[in-house]
Parts: sequence; structure tokens; C-alpha cells
Amino acid sequence: MMPSIEPSAAPSPPGIASPNRQRLDEVVVGRAVSFVAADFASARPRIAATLNGTRVLVIGGGGSIGGATVQLLSTFRPRAIHVIDASENYLADLVRNLRGRTQGLEVEDFRTLPLNYGSPLMRSFLEAAEPYDTVLNFAALKHVRSEKDVYSLLQMIDTNVVCHARFKRWLRQYQHACSYFAVSTDKAANPTSVMGASKRLMEDVTFAIRTCGDRANTSARFANVAYSNGSLSAAFLERLARRQPLAAPRDTSRYFMTQGEAAEICVLAALAVPDGMVLIPRLDPRSQLRELGVVAEQVLHAHGLRAVHYEDESAARRDVERLARHGAWPLLLTPLDTSGEKPYEEFVGHAEHAEELGFAALLGIRHLPGSGELDEVLEVLERMVTEPAVSLRKQDVVALISRAVPHFQHVETGRDLDQRL
Repeated sequence: MMPSIEPSAAPSPPGIASPNRQRLDEVVVGRAVSFVAADFASARPRIAATLNGTRVLVIGGGGSIGGATVQLLSTFRPRAIHVIDASENYLADLVRNLRGRTQGLEVEDFRTLPLNYGSPLMRSFLEAAEPYDTVLNFAALKHVRSEKDVYSLLQMIDTNVVCHARFKRWLRQYQHACSYFAVSTDKAANPTSVMGASKRLMEDVTFAIRTCGDRANTSARFANVAYSNGSLSAAFLERLARRQPLAAPRDTSRYFMTQGEAAEICVLAALAVPDGMVLIPRLDPRSQLRELGVVAEQVLHAHGLRAVHYEDESAARRDVERLARHGAWPLLLTPLDTSGEKPYEEFVGHAEHAEELGFAALLGIRHLPGSGELDEVLEVLERMVTEPAVSLRKQDVVALISRAVPHFQHVETGRDLDQRL
């Protein structure tokens, strides 16, 4: 059975079947057993030995993937786990979940702090803190929809790149002799969106700015995480609960994994792979790519409902109650025509090569620096964020990032996801 993290999705509405979490996971990912389980079991003794008596800092640890990773890390009982997240509500939910488990929270020194990890308060915290041995960073704006305007775009750049560089310099300045992991995304491989390019820049920051102990720096790219906060699969359940139509882009396929699988990959990447490596899943496009429209149909079927396809948003909204009385539900299928969106997924970018690392389900990519202009681009990006000019345009940001990210081919259509159901 796959490791399960309690979902944040809303319950099924009255009169609709409510499948359990394991069933919902299987519906989306298409398997009943974690594909990473054997690799994680083999590495578990080494991970336990590495974490024994150590202090762990998790940035962005209140979100779905960060929270799942904190839950997994807590089973090893390191000396301390401290969790930073800008969302106070996420942190409250995380603590309630951990303390409510049968085994409770077995880490004696467990703290959560609602901080922005690039803020002066974070700097003061690191200056005062006893050195951390391992740092995992999940802080990110992860949606292509953040390209919709220059202000959202700059906030994404600030979170994914500028704050990240600042944070790593503070770790070095205050002598946190740590191994460092930052989660990336499949969209960092040959990026077509600014989000993907920002995460590719984030990888460069991860490996270029070393901590004082010069220990391992690693990352991971992986697929869509089922029912993670803000994901399309989570939206399916939320829209059912709100009695709204489901929506998915037409003829678009994605890889999926559970939150438990994502946590296993992150812990393996942070604690069981060599310095300079980006961990990626070994997924078969012939059997493991899943069409989003089909996934939506299967989610409806798991709730005892039959999907009825629509192309008109107004008609889909209007017909919810009429169809529900007959055991059906509207599914709006839309074109994939928003800026930055890829119709396919890939984990290995141009000039990169996947390597064997001794895992059955995972491969590694040796990080290749983007360009020699990283420092200059970071300096300009920080000025853009801290002193944004009224005349600044999206294309100015795209042009700047293109200097540091080779093979960034931005796809601009003039449409964004806020214009979609």
C-alpha cells in the first residue's frame, strides 16, 4: 500500500459517494503500491544513520509536499525539526495532523514559525539558531498562472529565485554547515513558462551558492502530485463539494504521483544521493502518462457519477443540478492554449543526461550550470523585485531570464489560467 498523507480536499457533497483516500490515490496515479517503496526501504538504514542526533530545517514545510516530507522525516526522530512557512494556517494544520496520529509527534524539539524565508526576520532567526545539519526547501510559487501579469510574475521570481539566493547566502554567513535540498519541477527541463524557467534558475542557485560546510547540494524534478494544494486533482474534489462542473484541458497527458511518493523522493534526494545531482523518476510514458480528461472521468466514476462532456462553460455551470439528479456531472474540456503550458512532460533537458544511481525507480541528472551570467541576472532580478518600475513589462523579465537559462523558449498566447474554469 502507498504511504498516505491525509488530503486537504473537501468532502463529497450530499448524495454523492465518498471514496476513501487510498481509492482516490489509485484513481489518479493508476497504481496501488508506491513505485518508490523498494528504493526507500533499501535506503532507510542509511537515512536513519544520517539523521540521528541532527537538526533539520524545512522551508515551505506547511504545504502538501513539504508537509508530507515533514511527516516522513519525523518517523526518523532527528534531534530537532523546525518548519518555516509563510502560511500560518498551513502550519496549524500540519501540527494538528502530526499530533493527532496514533504515534503522536515523537520529535522532542519540533517548532513551526510563520516566516517569509527571505525576510529580515528569517535572517535574524538563522543568526540566532544553533547550526542546522540538513535543510530542505519547498518554498515556491508553482503555477504557470502566475504569468498573468507583471506583478504576479515578479512575486514568483522573488519567491523562487531572489529569496532563495538570499537564504542560501545567510546559511553560509551564519555557518549552518548543512546538506541542502530544494525541490524543483519537471517544467524546469526545457522550460516554456516563466515558472519553469524560474525553477531552472532555482536549481542554479541551489548548486552555485554553497553552504559553509560545502556538503551535498541536491534537487529533484518530478510529476504532478495528486491532491496537492492548488492542483487540478484537488480542484476536482473541491468542485464536486461546491456542486460546480469539473474542467480539464483536452488531449493533455501528465505523470502523477501520491504525496507519500513525493515525500519519499524528496528525502532520498536530500539524504541518499551524491552532491550535484537532480533526482528524477523513472516513469514509462507508454504506461504511466495519464490523460487529464480521463482522470477527471475516473474521479467522477469513483464518486458514482458519469461524466458528460461540455465545451461551453456557461452550459456546464447551468446543468450541474439537472445532471446530478440522473447520476451524471458536467466535465468541461478546454483547449490547451494558455501561455507557458506544455502539452507533454519531460524530466531531462537539453544537454542533460540521466545516470544510474542504484535505484530501481529513480535516475539522476548531474546539474549543468545555466550560463556564466547567473550573478548579474540575480542582481537585476533583485532590483526588479525590490524597486519595480511602472514601465516594466513581462517581456523584459522573459528576456532577462533567457540570458541565464539556455533553451528557454517562452510560449506566449495572450491567455492565462484565470480566464479558464
